[in-house]
Amino acid sequence: MEKLRFIDLFCGIGGFRLGFEEACKEHDIISECVFSSDIDPHCQLAYEHNFGELPKGDITQISETEIPDHDVLLAGFPCQAFSIIGHMKGFQDTRGTLFFDIARILNEKKPKAFILENVKQLVGHDKGKTLKVILESLKEIGYHVQYSVLNALDYGLPQKRERVIIVGHRETILFNFPSPQRNYTPLEEILETHVDQKHYASDYIQNKRKTKHTSSYPLSIWHENKSGNICSYPYSCALRAGASYNYLLVNGERRLTSREMLRLQGFPDGYEVIVTDGQLRKQAGNAVPVNIVKAVAQKLLPFISETIDTSLVLREYEVKYGNK
Repeated sequence: MEKLRFIDLFCGIGGFRLGFEEACKEHDIISECVFSSDIDPHCQLAYEHNFGELPKGDITQISETEIPDHDVLLAGFPCQAFSIIGHMKGFQDTRGTLFFDIARILNEKKPKAFILENVKQLVGHDKGKTLKVILESLKEIGYHVQYSVLNALDYGLPQKRERVIIVGHRETILFNFPSPQRNYTPLEEILETHVDQKHYASDYIQNKRKTKHTSSYPLSIWHENKSGNICSYPYSCALRAGASYNYLLVNGERRLTSREMLRLQGFPDGYEVIVTDGQLRKQAGNAVPVNIVKAVAQKLLPFISETIDTSLVLREYEVKYGNK
């Protein structure tokens, strides 16, 4: 069995790592995380508790020469400071953003491939100029780059969570993003049956919601947007770290528990919660859906492994080009 080394930047509580490691196991590849980093001390502690290693801190203060050699770079980078980007100067135009720290590491270590994740809004930011600069920067470093907007709802999770995924590889390959699965886990398998009373909204909030909205689903998660409009679905709208405390309510009555939020993001029940409900809400809201990472990695791994499954490559070629 081959070993692939990877690094986990802006690692949060480990969603990227979980998805990548699961995909490696299914391909009979031993994976090894050789470096992880996150600036949030609560995320660092949760990551250490569940993976046995304490992530390094602020990546902007870590030299790219200090990063261990690796085959794959994983990063769910924050979208702050994108207003700086937009003059079409490629690599130089990203300085001052956290994306630049990814770029300088790629430029120095030149791993075989990378998978990046960000909010869907990145695609349209500054009329598309921001994403264009990012893609051009990655190409300038020497990577073939593709991107797509994927929805967690299409990969088995009952959460409408759209994220842009950027995949890069040093060699020319026939990589395609995974096709939607459509069938997602029903809420019955996600929601807990016995929930502490502390998770229930006040009678005032419950009555206010139910006066304004009646759901057509026996089990649903109600979402109230910033305008006060309420909708409900047999799945959750996107978890958000900074949203109001009661913006998502199960059947209009109670907030999601820590375990339920983790399940909505694809974290296994074996993942242990060691922080407060408030901190976990922030962590889950910032996490990458494990299922999306796993689905993308499953498509990419055959091309970055030293023992490529040639039959799989041939099938990928036939799907894309036919029998030519």
